[in-house]
Amino acid sequence: MSRLPLRLRLTLAFALAMAVVLAAVGAFLYARVGTTLAEQLDQNLETRAVALSALVHERGVDREGGQLSADEGEGFAQVLAPDGTLLASSRSLPRGPLLSEAEAERARTGSFFLRRDPGPIVTDEAARLLVIPVATKERTLVLVVGASLEDRADALEGLLTQLLVVGPLALLLASVAGYFLAAAALRPVEVMRRRAAEVSSERPGQRLPLPKANDEIRRLGETLNSMLGRLEAGIARERRFVADASHELRTPLALLQTELELALRRPRSPEELELALRSASEEVERLVRLAEDLLVLASSDEGRLPLRLTRHYVREMLDSVAGRYDARASAAGRSLEVVAPDDGIVTGDRLRLEQALGNLVDNALRYGAGTVRLQADPENGSLALRVSDDGSGFPPEFLSSAFERFSRADVARAGGGSGLGLAIVDAIARAHGGSATATNRADGGAEITLVIPAAVADVSAHRPLI
Repeated sequence: MSRLPLRLRLTLAFALAMAVVLAAVGAFLYARVGTTLAEQLDQNLETRAVALSALVHERGVDREGGQLSADEGEGFAQVLAPDGTLLASSRSLPRGPLLSEAEAERARTGSFFLRRDPGPIVTDEAARLLVIPVATKERTLVLVVGASLEDRADALEGLLTQLLVVGPLALLLASVAGYFLAAAALRPVEVMRRRAAEVSSERPGQRLPLPKANDEIRRLGETLNSMLGRLEAGIARERRFVADASHELRTPLALLQTELELALRRPRSPEELELALRSASEEVERLVRLAEDLLVLASSDEGRLPLRLTRHYVREMLDSVAGRYDARASAAGRSLEVVAPDDGIVTGDRLRLEQALGNLVDNALRYGAGTVRLQADPENGSLALRVSDDGSGFPPEFLSSAFERFSRADVARAGGGSGLGLAIVDAIARAHGGSATATNRADGGAEITLVIPAAVADVSAHRPLI
């Protein structure tokens, strides 16, 4: 069943539902008609019984020939004595009472209905009987009025035959209509499927056609089109990433090749060889850093950036980062400032967090000015790690793309950076379940904030660190 086309499955389901509905309607109609015919038959019997009982009460019973002379010609009737003795009967009935002695005795308490199966007394047809007491001048007699059930049975049989003929035909027509209805409903899906088969990365901008009706299929198409847009954006980012990475790798490799070729072109003194090797070593170091940064970002993209979560003091971590850049800041005539609570604790991967903070301090020393501040503040159960400087800040158009890979401000492009530092900061923040933001301070300078959720704890009880 699950291997059938969807339109056939919908048609079969519709046919099954229609079969159940038609069967239920047919059964209800059959029962209702049967009940109506039975009620009409009982009403006719009551009407005839009232008329005959009036005649018997006024004229008595004609015993001549044992026939009921007041018979109206519809159905049959009998008049019995209280002990069940037959006094008068319709001409269509054989001789013999319709009631037993007990049933005749029961008639003295009131009227009631009976059913008689085919037999020698009621001929070959089932009959419906109405038994009522009739008071005369001399005594109380029993009047039995009956009618054959053959007409009712014939009517029900004819109705059943029509239902058995019309029902399957209606089911067939409804199933055919259901098939075409399902095909019409699924036609937009088929159109979208054909267009989806033509979508490829070589022809960007293609979208699935949407039906005019604002229904579930249109919403599905809109969702798929949004997904195609996200996929195209992702492919474009990956292509740009590969192109930028190739460009970034080409520059140090070309410089390294040039240094080596110059060193080998003619005999060199030891001092010249040392200078060439130092220059080549710098380019190799740059290549190593770039390769490591690319590996970090690739691991982040796959959702498996390794983290070793530990609890450690925030102030120690910030002091450690500041200590590594203190000599460089002093050489440039600048200073580093750490502002953090002495007892604040952060839970996270210390090496990754120091890597992110180190990238920010390096950017601040490279492109900023004035004092570089490393600050930690608790915010709503989270820890905000901020690095700021007193320089000119970021260009406004750069803020929206600051954390994209190989995205660099104009002032940064002249400094030889790879453009991956802020992207790594964002990846580390997201790996910790947090976020990174870049802003320009109101009083001048750039500020980048890492928010690590649920990472700050009170250490007033001096709990041991893990």
